[in-house]
Amino acid sequence: MSQSSARPSAHQHPSPYPAVPAYEPQPSFDAVPERARWRYKPRRAFWRSKVVRASAVVIVLALCGLVILALVREQTGTEGFLVGLGLALLPVPLLMAAFRWLDRVEPGPWGNLLFSFAWGACAAALVAIVANTFATRWIATATADPASADTLGATVIAPIVEESAKAAAVLLVFVFRRRDFTGIVDGVVIAGFTATGFAFTENILYLGNAFGEDQQIGTSGFASVTAATFFVRIVMSPFAHPLFTVLTGIGFGIAAITARRKRIRRVALPLLGLVLAMGMHALWNGSAAFGPWAFYAVYGAFMVPAFGLLTWLAVWSRQRELRTISGELPAYAAAGWLTPAEPLALSSMRARGLARGYAARCFGPAAARAVGEYEAFATSLAFLRHRARRGVVGPDFMAREQELLHHLWQRKEIAGPALTYAAQATGRVWTPPPHLNYGGYNPYRY
Repeated sequence: MSQSSARPSAHQHPSPYPAVPAYEPQPSFDAVPERARWRYKPRRAFWRSKVVRASAVVIVLALCGLVILALVREQTGTEGFLVGLGLALLPVPLLMAAFRWLDRVEPGPWGNLLFSFAWGACAAALVAIVANTFATRWIATATADPASADTLGATVIAPIVEESAKAAAVLLVFVFRRRDFTGIVDGVVIAGFTATGFAFTENILYLGNAFGEDQQIGTSGFASVTAATFFVRIVMSPFAHPLFTVLTGIGFGIAAITARRKRIRRVALPLLGLVLAMGMHALWNGSAAFGPWAFYAVYGAFMVPAFGLLTWLAVWSRQRELRTISGELPAYAAAGWLTPAEPLALSSMRARGLARGYAARCFGPAAARAVGEYEAFATSLAFLRHRARRGVVGPDFMAREQELLHHLWQRKEIAGPALTYAAQATGRVWTPPPHLNYGGYNPYRY
């Protein structure tokens, strides 16, 4: 139905809501449906129930956590485990804060992030310990050369096993939380949280073993094995595991914005990212096996530049998300859902913060939360429309779009003035000085 046919006739009650703007090349959409249909709730099978899934995930991860706790404690001892736990915990908040900052434009649900971290720390770490140990022992028995088996296990077996185990978390979020997985940034963040959890458990094991070795040989201070392990793993390379797995996340992120009809590309891109992650991981592990000079050469010539390049790509992707907002939301402003200033404010993180602060000062914390929710819904709406242009959305596009518009309409009264103020305060909308007189008409007033 076109927008003209959606307008009320003389025998109909006029709708208080503007029509939903269309995107080309698809036809225009109906006006917003009755209020009873505001909440879009598709029917789900029993096994797809959120409660069933959440319960199953919690049980599996809890069991994995208990097993990995017992294994690590058995290898390090209680004292070594506690020391390793305390030292391994230090980089975790910094890495999580960095990935969460990257995800500020359209923050993903904390449930997905906590699942990813727990998967990396418990499930992936358990798979890695069991598989790596079994494979290394099998190679040592088959070749009767334990030294070569350790080298082969570190450079070949470990990268394949560990990156595959971590990639499983990204795949699960991609498949079962598809609405929350909208692009490269989401792939980077999910992969980063998963790898941070994996590195956390692995660092407990390495630092705990180093502490136990120091206890046996009686060394302490800066000359101890614990200090050297801490410097290499916590100070020099806390980003190593996240750097590897982020390549897999980028592959899934590009697949998320690829049209559904390009099935080969949607499958090949995550696999390519996984292979690159394995290759980088193998290079990193192999450098340590060939002595300290090879380690420092790979670190300086490859790891640091790769880290800088991927950091730039992640920040660029975040800026691209802001450009998507500024490019998609004006259609809704033209249709009357938003004021002309709102797309400008919503495409600036500084303006968003000013809008929430303005609402908090004028109307209190509840108003600030409403503005924050408005910003989140508007961002989701812009990304939804952008994915529709690329042919990525499913048949529930219209229902999802209208639900988001309704949530915006509910908060428009408080969020509209706050965002308009923020756009003016940041210079994204020019406000003429008060002394200028337009004869009662101000072309810059929204």
